[in-house]
Amino acid sequence: MTLHLLCVGGEDHALRIPFLTALQNRGLRVSAAGTGAGFPFAKNGIQYHRYQFDRFHARFADRIAVGQLSQLVHRVQPDIVQTFDTKPNLLAPLALRGAVPVVRTINGMGWVFSSTDLKALAFRPAYLALQRLTACWTAATVFQNKADSDFFRRYHLLGNGSSVVIGSSGIDVKAFETARAETGSISQLRSELGLGNAEIVLTVSRLTVQKGIPTLLDAARIVHEARPGVRFVLVGPRESEGPFAVDQALIERHASYVIAPGARSDVPAILGIADVFAFPTEYREGIPRVLLEAGLAGVPIVATRMPGCDDVVAESWNGYMVPPRDPRALAAAILDLLRDPARARTMGQRSTELVRREFDLNVVADRYTDLYVRLLSVGSLSDDRAARKNSSEVQ
Repeated sequence: MTLHLLCVGGEDHALRIPFLTALQNRGLRVSAAGTGAGFPFAKNGIQYHRYQFDRFHARFADRIAVGQLSQLVHRVQPDIVQTFDTKPNLLAPLALRGAVPVVRTINGMGWVFSSTDLKALAFRPAYLALQRLTACWTAATVFQNKADSDFFRRYHLLGNGSSVVIGSSGIDVKAFETARAETGSISQLRSELGLGNAEIVLTVSRLTVQKGIPTLLDAARIVHEARPGVRFVLVGPRESEGPFAVDQALIERHASYVIAPGARSDVPAILGIADVFAFPTEYREGIPRVLLEAGLAGVPIVATRMPGCDDVVAESWNGYMVPPRDPRALAAAILDLLRDPARARTMGQRSTELVRREFDLNVVADRYTDLYVRLLSVGSLSDDRAARKNSSEVQ
């Protein structure tokens, strides 16, 4: 019998298509459910189901999502449901209540445990209670970094399910290198963005307060005063980020040395123009994919000391770690790398070796596949359910 996996995520679920394809290549039958467009999944031969939830609001919309997921699983009949992202990790166990084994991946702790906003602080007890409740119907929890694993253990959020650390959802090294090779020249890209021969500090991120963009803009001003030829390029969406979005007026105050071209599909190519990759997040990340991409591109990294970032960046080895919300420390680390390009190149080369060894997509897909097989082998798939599946396959 072929193991059938339904992978549930949110609006950016298409980013996990390489991961799902890698699972298919290992003999799994894979379906996906998310809130975004289905075309990218169909293009890659993955059956896709759309459901609805609002990541900015709850209550009625979440109840609808729970009902939709319950009906979807009843119709699709997967052997295992894999979830990513904060809300799907909560909604799917509530919808299924043990009918199908659920594996949730904690890819960061989300806004509730990243923000110092009073509203976020008020939500934390409710979040902990929900996690304890949904743990009752979760077969296994995957963490992308040890800090999150330690947190869940400390607050008893695992129930009776198993847990394991698997760093990131993996990065397709071959596809990344192919994408870089197939794009236009560096000079064309510089010309398109109006960068000339400037030194480039790049970030790829949602342009939100929690991602540290205001701190980065303050650091950009300090760097500009010391090194006027440097340009900061902020790649990523802003308008779609609702109440978390950075005010456009704030970005425009730094327009002489900061450009924000929005979200782009050619990130592998844009990394080729970067002298430094800055990631000033204040958000509890899982393993930030953009750090893996920057590492593969051989760009030295300056990141904040936040969970997930320190799984990729080692201080003074392949980059620098700075405190969150500290523009002076961020600027100082950026300037240090810009002033010593030979050392910066060495750091970037170390990142490339690390990503290939620890975060390659094939390594990650093997670990997930082993987990699914292990869960089913210890009885998560009942004999009755298996019989029903075999009967439907014969028909």
